[in-house]
Amino acid sequence: MKTRLICLLTAALAWCGVAHAAWPDKPIRIVVAFAPGSSTDIVARLLGPLLTAQMGQNVIIENRPGAGGNIATQQVMNAPADGYTLLMHSVAYSVNPSLFANAGYDALRVHPDVKANNLAELLALARSSKMAYASSGNGTTTHLGAELLFRTLAKVDVTHVPFQPAAATQAALSGQVPIASTSMPPAVPHAKAGKVRPIAVMSLKRSPALPDVPTVAELGYPGFEANTWFAVFAPAKVPAEVLERLNAEIGKALAADAVKERFAALSLDGQPMDRATLRRYLEAEVAKWGKVVRDNGLKAD
Repeated sequence: MKTRLICLLTAALAWCGVAHAAWPDKPIRIVVAFAPGSSTDIVARLLGPLLTAQMGQNVIIENRPGAGGNIATQQVMNAPADGYTLLMHSVAYSVNPSLFANAGYDALRVHPDVKANNLAELLALARSSKMAYASSGNGTTTHLGAELLFRTLAKVDVTHVPFQPAAATQAALSGQVPIASTSMPPAVPHAKAGKVRPIAVMSLKRSPALPDVPTVAELGYPGFEANTWFAVFAPAKVPAEVLERLNAEIGKALAADAVKERFAALSLDGQPMDRATLRRYLEAEVAKWGKVVRDNGLKAD
């Protein structure tokens, strides 16, 4: 799918205070909620050098994977509210509160040996034999989108096997599992090389990176959409002036030709938002994916 990228700045809970005129006067740290090589990490490392150049301070990328992104989230929540510690997270940020008891597309692909050339054949095969699929981890849209498609809509029982984001595609490549529901960047090169067979994309529109691959909506499930997005967050009570500055700098970085070109190659789409728009979007995502979690009885712990 054409992964939806929403990079902007919001506070986790609330914001207040007075910004220091000299901000930033020391390095800024972006804590990435997932492992190196994940789509979230790729986005952070694309933006980091541009933000460094724009603000005149080093922007350091630090990976803190674990618990579906909760470890990184809790670390940033507890960091000083001064704008020097930020969080790069994904759609899992809106899912985890309903998936975890205490939280504190993506494209559907199959191994070439799987005897299915389209979604209908894959669903028929899954109904006749026990199958498993890899996702980019519990609570990601690669997981919940597949659950929505398989269990809720198609009424097919397929076993979920979570992996770290960068490892889900490799699981299908190596034959550990026959199916993978993954984000686009790590999988597109293998699809183009014929190492995996793309079956469907979970966005409403076809991806420019795989224009011949139909959407799930085209294949009999109207309105189906399971986007992966990424956003930058800050601790509560970071001064509003700092948040606005960061929002503007991230928007400027997203508008850079080099970033646009790289995102296009990765099937990413940069969509800057102001903080109020992001908050409304997050509220809608929490409601949407919370319903999927509840309807399917999903739990992460």
